Amino acid sequence: MLYWALVFFVVAVIAAVFGFGGIASASAGVAQILFFIFVVLFVVALIAQLLRRG
Repeated sequence: MLYWALVFFVVAVIAAVFGFGGIASASAGVAQILFFIFVVLFVVALIAQLLRRG
């Protein structure tokens, strides 16, 4: 999932360089959402691992 967030971020940067503001904004939004989903799932996995050990 982090890979896809990075892909959308790169698409947003390239679109912004070429002046496509709408596409850049949409891609940046998708990248941000995917990144936050990744962070939440990562934290949940860490907590689950800590609870399983204890």
